[in-house]
Amino acid sequence: MQFGTRSIVFWWSASFVLIITMLVALSIGRYPMAISDVLRLLWDRATSGDGASDEVSRRVVELVRTPRVLLSSIVGAGLGVAGAALQGVFRNPLVAPDILGIAPGAAFGGAVAILLSGDPTLTILSAFVFGIVAILAVSVIGRFGGLGSTLTLVLAGVITGAFFSALVSLTTFIADVESELPAILYWLLGSFAGADFGKLGLALATVLPAVGLIYALRFRINVLALGDTEARGLGLAVAPLRWTVLVGVTVIVAGSVAVAGIVGWIGLVVPHLARLCVGPDHRLLLPASALVGAFLLVLIDTICRSATASEIPLSVLTAIVGAPIFVMALRRAGRLGWGHG
Repeated sequence: MQFGTRSIVFWWSASFVLIITMLVALSIGRYPMAISDVLRLLWDRATSGDGASDEVSRRVVELVRTPRVLLSSIVGAGLGVAGAALQGVFRNPLVAPDILGIAPGAAFGGAVAILLSGDPTLTILSAFVFGIVAILAVSVIGRFGGLGSTLTLVLAGVITGAFFSALVSLTTFIADVESELPAILYWLLGSFAGADFGKLGLALATVLPAVGLIYALRFRINVLALGDTEARGLGLAVAPLRWTVLVGVTVIVAGSVAVAGIVGWIGLVVPHLARLCVGPDHRLLLPASALVGAFLLVLIDTICRSATASEIPLSVLTAIVGAPIFVMALRRAGRLGWGHG
């Protein structure tokens, strides 16, 4: 892996900014704390020492904020990698898990699970199953088209996403107004309010292995980004690779949706920001997208829970922040010639 001066500066600065953002997130909230107190608590925990900090501070940091910050960073990193992989595989800067119907499919699966039981394990399994169903539907619909494979799949994803979005609306319509409907609606808007170590374990068990799978395919994604004809000429099995990446992305999205609900824009915006920093090489772009995604979602979640008296849903703020960033990134990417996936 080749590192230029700009890349080295990016890795150091991005890692430093992420760590500082996470520390600030641990100190901000209804119970504000100084960063020095947070560091002392973390040090005492790591060394099994008996610090002088009070029990309330310890419980707030360890049981409430730590799992939430870690969970938001893992989900942000996963969605960033998923978006970068999809844009590379389909050679389209507008492709994201939402566009291909994966997120709406997983959302429907999660909504049904909440309607039936509310069990988090069932939620993640249902989200994953319907995410796979959405991808299979995209494949079936894509076979009906006579256009190029990439454009056909994107259009099929839009159709599939609209269908599952309608099913989500139907689910909310039949849900109990007093008990099930508020939970489904709040979950669909996205939130880390219920973060705990159980959900963190679910995210670690689903998102991280899928991210590792996609990163292991980084060289092949680089070849596939050249185009299907060139990739086949170099001996690459295009269809199996594309489906392997899609399954990995589906696992990431299913895990993210199960623990946080729908988190829009991250998978679309983050790869563009990372591409502006390190270029289109997926050996660098994938880990850069993970860093940027983790930073952005930790920052947005911190604002969501601390800006107002009542917590702002994630998707509201990610759309407000993501839309202008996406426009600026597209303009600059076009000038620099990095507009392709």
